[in-house]
Amino acid sequence: MLGGAVLVLLTGAISVQEAFSAIDWSVMIFLLGMFVAGEGLERSGYLDRISGRLIRRAVRPDQLILILLFLFGILSAFFMNDTLAVIGTGLVLGYSRRFGISGKLLLLTLAVAITTGSVMSPVGNPQNLLVAQDPLLGNPFPAFFLRLAIPTIISLGACFLVLRQAYPDEFVPRPLVHGDDPVRPSSGRMTLPARLSLAILVLLIATAIVLSWVGGPTGFPLPLIGIGAALPFLFLGSERKEIVRNIDWCTLVFFAAMFVLMGAVWKTGVIQGMIGSQAFATVPAILTMSVIVSQFISNVPFVALFQPMVVQAGGGVPALLALAAGSTIAGNLTILGAASNVIIIQNAERQGITLTFREFLRVGVPLVLIQLPVYWIFLSI
Repeated sequence: MLGGAVLVLLTGAISVQEAFSAIDWSVMIFLLGMFVAGEGLERSGYLDRISGRLIRRAVRPDQLILILLFLFGILSAFFMNDTLAVIGTGLVLGYSRRFGISGKLLLLTLAVAITTGSVMSPVGNPQNLLVAQDPLLGNPFPAFFLRLAIPTIISLGACFLVLRQAYPDEFVPRPLVHGDDPVRPSSGRMTLPARLSLAILVLLIATAIVLSWVGGPTGFPLPLIGIGAALPFLFLGSERKEIVRNIDWCTLVFFAAMFVLMGAVWKTGVIQGMIGSQAFATVPAILTMSVIVSQFISNVPFVALFQPMVVQAGGGVPALLALAAGSTIAGNLTILGAASNVIIIQNAERQGITLTFREFLRVGVPLVLIQLPVYWIFLSI
């Protein structure tokens, strides 16, 4: 992506001033803040301890899978799926070793949970964040939650059914033996910042929703949420230098370069001429196009490139939400459909476990075939 951005600058396809204006700095600041918060939470082990309390309620493998699906699905709506991909991989592989459950099944559980759950929130994933910046949505939190929360809960249930069908031997009823959860050496020092970060995140999101209900200002500043979640780790965390050093700087470079490259591509008008606005005229067309094209250029560049066409087609809020939902569940189809899938597999391979394209497709194809009509129905009401 950076190579493409440099190339369009060197060839004059976009000027330096236009490139700077093409970068959505609200998205960049939000991502920076959430990456700091995510790295801090991962180092604190606080989410591990919270999840451990819920996991202890599971007495059979099917209950464990169900809890993990909804736990990671709901968390991804607030902490971004890429962040949970980093935090969750080691966690689920630990459960795999402890309970003797297939590591591949738990990796797939994590992957489809954080992809599906992130659909219902404007801060659940980067592509939703791009859509949330559109003025048509006003305050994006109620716009997303009201239209997408119920189909997302249904889709998480579909994840359970598809995983059960794909791995029937792993769902045989047997007792789970719970042991003591490991405690990280730094967890005690990082507990206070972790709790404050979570509290600030919930408070700011709740404030944005309440303001929309009482007729307050629309367009709640999303960067404020990211900055607020990051501040406790930057000012109170004992590992602030390590946190800043280890956040996902590569993804931030990717986003800045993507804005520049997609700005130049949009300026040429080539893509608009190749596809045409009719491809984005209806909700089912947008959902289908989003799932298919995202497999080739990934979902974030797809949204960055085609969101203006969706707006021009005049589909309004349902069309924008269809773009967000379709480009997100595209990550359930193949490994390359979402960056979070790649993060999970890269981290898992360091521990000697991997997922092949065929294994992912065995779950992804039936799952997307179920989820597409679910979102179609709810976005067409």
